[in-house]
Amino acid sequence: MRKRFLFDSPGFFYMVGDMNALLSANLTRSIMAKEAFVTENADDIIRLTEWIQEVFEHGGKLLIFGNGGSAADAQHLAAEFVNRFLLNRRPLPALALSTDSSVLTSIANDFSFELVFVKQIQALGKPEDLALGISTSGTSANVVKAMQAAREIGMKTVALTGGTVRPGGDLAAICDMVLNVPADATPHIQETHLWLEHVLCEIVERRMFGES
Repeated sequence: MRKRFLFDSPGFFYMVGDMNALLSANLTRSIMAKEAFVTENADDIIRLTEWIQEVFEHGGKLLIFGNGGSAADAQHLAAEFVNRFLLNRRPLPALALSTDSSVLTSIANDFSFELVFVKQIQALGKPEDLALGISTSGTSANVVKAMQAAREIGMKTVALTGGTVRPGGDLAAICDMVLNVPADATPHIQETHLWLEHVLCEIVERRMFGES
């Protein structure tokens, strides 16, 4: 009888019947990615919460963007700030640039998909705002171009990226801050980004509105 194997990630193969081993290994690698990320970026994480608080308290807004799973992250983070995370408090101005299908498709159709975030940054961005770009590789062309546009406006620019070969990718050279997950498995990079987004929400809420 032929043995059946399941491919999980580079270097890891499991017999299909051994799902407990897969679960355990996957969880371990996810935790390791988060721990390594915090070890490398703890000071910048706290500094980013201060930047976001300053933006909100001085009439600015958070513009968030990315592709695919990172677009979903952008929407998730914006919803937590606009509505609530853990505390009942006033809405905070955050906007995901991946949500307006008419804007996205008109720009992509008339110009280029690489400009779908650029034109929104140019239309909505102000110097008091913060641009938060999410790119697992750090090389997404539309995110890179949007960051360049944000810098021209005078906005603070922050990127969430991942990878160990070229940490931060193309975004490393153009952003004020890059928070890079030192892992190469896309799922674990994205899981760490989501964890970070929740941490940002919790710290900003606590700093601005207290504990209750």
